[in-house]
Amino acid sequence: MHQVTLILLLFTLTTALSLAAVRVKIPYPTAMVLAGLLIGVAVYAIPGFNGWSVRLDPDVLFTAILPPLLYGAAWNTSWNGFRSNLRPILLLAIGAVLFTTTGVAALSMLLLPGFTWAMAFVLGAIVSPPDAVAVESVMERMRLPRQITLVLSGESLVNDASALVIYRLALRAASGDEFHLAQALAQFPVVALGGVAVGLLLAFLLHQVHQRIEQPLIETAMTLLAPYGAYLFAEELHVSGVLAVVVCGLVLSRHSSHLFSSQTRLTAVALWNFLTFILNGLVCILIGLQLPGILRQLPASLGVVLLDAAALCAALILLRLMWVYAIAYLPRILPAIRRREPRPPPRQVFLVGWVGMRGVVSLAAALALPMRLADGSALPGRNRVLFLTFAVILFTLVVQSLTLPAVVRALGIETPDEDRCEEAEARRLALTAALDLLASRPNSHGNTMLASLYTHRLENLSDCRDDTPPRPDPDQILHRDSIHVQRNAIVELRNNGRITDELLHRLERELDLEESRLPPAAAHPV
Repeated sequence: MHQVTLILLLFTLTTALSLAAVRVKIPYPTAMVLAGLLIGVAVYAIPGFNGWSVRLDPDVLFTAILPPLLYGAAWNTSWNGFRSNLRPILLLAIGAVLFTTTGVAALSMLLLPGFTWAMAFVLGAIVSPPDAVAVESVMERMRLPRQITLVLSGESLVNDASALVIYRLALRAASGDEFHLAQALAQFPVVALGGVAVGLLLAFLLHQVHQRIEQPLIETAMTLLAPYGAYLFAEELHVSGVLAVVVCGLVLSRHSSHLFSSQTRLTAVALWNFLTFILNGLVCILIGLQLPGILRQLPASLGVVLLDAAALCAALILLRLMWVYAIAYLPRILPAIRRREPRPPPRQVFLVGWVGMRGVVSLAAALALPMRLADGSALPGRNRVLFLTFAVILFTLVVQSLTLPAVVRALGIETPDEDRCEEAEARRLALTAALDLLASRPNSHGNTMLASLYTHRLENLSDCRDDTPPRPDPDQILHRDSIHVQRNAIVELRNNGRITDELLHRLERELDLEESRLPPAAAHPV
């Protein structure tokens, strides 16, 4: 099948599956993985398609897909939340990866005949890090306590860097190269700090450029180039490209309010929402489509490798739970930590341990394994690692994500609407500041009308202490209806040939921006 045709078909499938996922209320990555899996099973079972497969190039995954997905996730991560939870984030992003990798390596040596310790650590490093995009996409449909979402989001951004460092060191040993543990341990902080430095440097340079220009399309294009530049530059210096992308995204997001104009932010947000949606959907479908090629290369019977996969998935869950409970309670033996950080409820700790979806990084690392060693012999255990990685991704994206709502309900975890209180307070302070400005300029044109508008909005702010949802404001409903009437009028003018399409789009955009500032349309009576 022609590549362009295949990409167009996958785009179409992504859109259709996303709509279906919304209707059945499941995370769209889960729906896409399942769809890809069903297509893969059908292809594998149909005799006429025995040779058909969709091969993912790991270089494309690492360099073309991973950077923008990480950058988008970092952009939406709270810097204050990341900084305030730095200790648990690092304990999960580094400690949990090391602990899980070691545990998986030990289990592999027991279960998988012919595995070397080097290949066992390769497998452990591949399956140990939860994926940032997978975690974000699953959690966005859940109202989880903010502390949990901050820790999980921060962990999934950083853990790829530590896992990839272990992966490369273990792969070097598996390929027969000389390996020194002391040198490997010394290399880890250099790679990590180097990636952070590259991200900070690029963020500083982009900050200077954005301050000096105000061209929405050019600045939006720069936001698209930033993750690729950070990743490729860091990898060229042999430091962590993942950390470079994450740090660059965190820093620029922190300063985006004064760096970008409102027009630039509207354009960039629209582009990035579309880009992350398409890339995430494509990757999830392609994960499922890898099944035919992986099954054809299995070194043992399907029943045996399925048992191995089940044991590995169970071990990953147990290892993560063991580590999460350990870091949640053991450090609080120290009085200083106990005073600064309250003891977390065991139910919330269990939830952090349960959420561990794997995704694009694990898949790309497994596919990047070389087929042969330097001497021309086949890399031992490669096909089994591919299948086990696929099984782990499938299990975590389907079983764990679909059972997450039931787990939350069974644990009885309260999910208060914390954002509503903050939103009401922020709106109150912003409107008060605007009214203070108007009071300082009593003779300004339009002062009375603006003061009346802001006062009306201030009086109609909902009290966050009131648990009842705010009632629809008749003035807001009238405002929305007036926008709809204006839009219909200019469309009618265009249809009658009295205005051009260009003018229609310009006027329509103004009305769209005005409507976007109103409450959701769900408040409008049917």
